[in-house]
Amino acid sequence: MAILITKESKIIIQGFTGKIGTFHAEEMIEYGTNVVGGVTPGKGGQTHLDRPVFNTVKDAVRETGADASILFVPPAFAADSAMEAADAGIKTLVAITDGIPAHDMIKVKRYMRRYKAEDRMTMVGPNCAGVISPGKCMLGIMPGHIYKEGNVGVIGRSGTLGYEAAQQMKDLGIGISTSVGIGGDPINGSAFRDHLAKFEDDDETKVILMIGEIGGPQEAEAAEYAKKNVSKPVIAYIAGLTAPKGKRMGMQGIVSAGGESAAEKVEILKAAGITIAKNPSVIGETVESVLKQLDG
Repeated sequence: MAILITKESKIIIQGFTGKIGTFHAEEMIEYGTNVVGGVTPGKGGQTHLDRPVFNTVKDAVRETGADASILFVPPAFAADSAMEAADAGIKTLVAITDGIPAHDMIKVKRYMRRYKAEDRMTMVGPNCAGVISPGKCMLGIMPGHIYKEGNVGVIGRSGTLGYEAAQQMKDLGIGISTSVGIGGDPINGSAFRDHLAKFEDDDETKVILMIGEIGGPQEAEAAEYAKKNVSKPVIAYIAGLTAPKGKRMGMQGIVSAGGESAAEKVEILKAAGITIAKNPSVIGETVESVLKQLDG
């Protein structure tokens, strides 16, 4: 099955006719993703990449039956675009946009809560690589060729570390059910625990890999959730073991509280029974070892 997106997903692109939207739309179409159209206000009725352009997400959903969207909209307008997608009935939204203000994301998260849980849109990102179900659908900006279809579910804050893990696993003959890049922003649309729950319910996923970073409570919350609710083996790698406390480290944020350093997160994850990959070069080997234990 995979999670979030499948071969049958009908994809629209918000910011379809822009330079970045066009480039990645072409990549997704080439991969085999079912892109059914896109949205650029003021250009409704036109055709782009042999697909229809709509003025609003609601129009696009009504005419194409789209259930997933990817957002290539400038930061100032991205929050409104996300809320528009939620109102139109989009089930999965990937926000690629970097630089969305934190207060805008707070507004988006509050807005989505007006919907019942079963009707609520799942937002992935912002500032992320997106989602890919290898061999089925790509809703993101990742290099699709490095992902092999398989049974490992991946959730990561870092896009580049997600790519590294995918390539290592492919080199070892290990495939991925779905890889979800949740993004490195302090406030994102969905967290590790949200996707842990989805992978737990996915028959295709046998093992789950988490790729975390310093800063924020997400990994600790995921550890607590996994200990109580996840029956499948979970593996984790946490970047930033040498980061000094109190110093901002790019998109990874700042370590300012207990449980936010890489070393503390590793200990919390270990205590929850999660297998730790000690450095990025052994992520693939660690996954392979856990899979062998599972099969043996």
